[in-house]
Amino acid sequence: MKKAAKGIIGLSAALVVLGGGLAALKLTDTDDQTEEEESSSVSETSGSGITLVEDTESSDGTGTVSRVNVVNPSGELNVIIATEATDDTSATYTLEGYEDISLNTSVVGTLANNADGLTSQSIVAEDCTDTDKYGFDEPQATVEVIYESGSSVTFIIGDIAPTSSETYLMIDGDDTVYTVSTSTMSNYSKELFDFVSTTILEEPDDDDYPVVNSLRIQRDDIDYDIYLEYDTKSDDVSYTGGTSATHVMMEPTFAYLSVEDSTTITNGMFGLTASEIYGVHVGEAEIAEAGLSEPFCTVTMSCDDGNDYVLYMSEPFTDENADKYHYVMLEGGNVIYTVSAEDAQWGTVMPIDIASKILFGTYVWNISEMTVNCSGLDEINFEITMKDDVEDTDSLSSDDFNVTKNGSVFDAERYRQFYAFLVQASAEDFALDETVPDEDPMVTIEFYDSYTNISETVEFYDYSSLTALIVVDGECKFFCGKSYVETIIENAERIDTGEDYITTWK
Repeated sequence: MKKAAKGIIGLSAALVVLGGGLAALKLTDTDDQTEEEESSSVSETSGSGITLVEDTESSDGTGTVSRVNVVNPSGELNVIIATEATDDTSATYTLEGYEDISLNTSVVGTLANNADGLTSQSIVAEDCTDTDKYGFDEPQATVEVIYESGSSVTFIIGDIAPTSSETYLMIDGDDTVYTVSTSTMSNYSKELFDFVSTTILEEPDDDDYPVVNSLRIQRDDIDYDIYLEYDTKSDDVSYTGGTSATHVMMEPTFAYLSVEDSTTITNGMFGLTASEIYGVHVGEAEIAEAGLSEPFCTVTMSCDDGNDYVLYMSEPFTDENADKYHYVMLEGGNVIYTVSAEDAQWGTVMPIDIASKILFGTYVWNISEMTVNCSGLDEINFEITMKDDVEDTDSLSSDDFNVTKNGSVFDAERYRQFYAFLVQASAEDFALDETVPDEDPMVTIEFYDSYTNISETVEFYDYSSLTALIVVDGECKFFCGKSYVETIIENAERIDTGEDYITTWK
């Protein structure tokens, strides 16, 4: 007989002696108390800290869990040892049948570790026959824990208790209802996809991070590839040209890249994370259903460690919240992921989005020759040579160079200021489908980079009332504001006058 019931009987006898009316009143109040209230009273005062799951073949109850079989409404999960325990490390776990899938092993491990040594928070009911009200008619999960010794314990997870931090639990073969910590039970009701890692390609440690030699984007909605290549000059600390980006665009045209805008494209495959798992162990039907048998976008990343990675992407789709996603899959993989379009920018990026938009990326003191031809003006020829007595070549200035203009000595700082104006030019868009006009250009600038031994010719053509077409080495490359080109001509006129160069334009 329960302690609470014994107390009621004793109280009834005492009240009979004192008076029937009062006794009747008290007994009526007690009889109306529900079994649930009685159980709640017990749970608040007893049953905390009882060990429910342990190795019964071990003298101290400790042992290594070798297997956990979880059955819940979504299916069955079988946890097995991935790596055995050592003197210094605990065993790690994986899911049987999914060893070839990248799993969130820390979450999988909770299915074994949260069970082993599980203790109660309280006892709710002993010798319980009405288990349905605690959720055991449709349990959240039934969990069988098997130890390496061969001993096993099965527990059943019911509903979350009114105090949400606790969940009802029963041990198979025991009629006692316990509560245990809800946080330790939550993973047992999860489905397979909840244990699959959402990281599509792990990001290497800094010490092992490879150089991305190249990245190619092939997409159905554009008739050219976007091909980015590692700029080997970025390894040379003495080289100061280009931009601080480690890569340059080679296709559909050559262009320097913006560091801020291009890094997520060149290196974004590392650490790419999905928002959901679409399917695992996928076959041809699922691949086709996700639009990946003939992918909308294919991204190929080649690294200097010999590894190549190919990412297939479906056409973008919109969810119920109007957010855009792609289905993606790694070549050779068997998991299809759902990734936001914001994270998988290869599906939407255009060349102009990642280009630095600078036209002149050569360091001023790397140029040894420059010729400027402007419509209506005489040709200007600069020659630049370093002085013989320069010792510190890491911090060069105008004082370290001799400059001539059309054969005559010229102010090196004045030359530097003119070039500083030129590098402010900013392309507004690519001009990939244009043809070189038959007319003469408004401005032509030719220079020789003595560091790279490369000559370059940049021509500016009148394209429209507001726009100029930029042709680099005979190839149409960019559009820019015509006002910038007109300002080049104005500043070329000022080279000999000593007037301040114009540095702004509309």
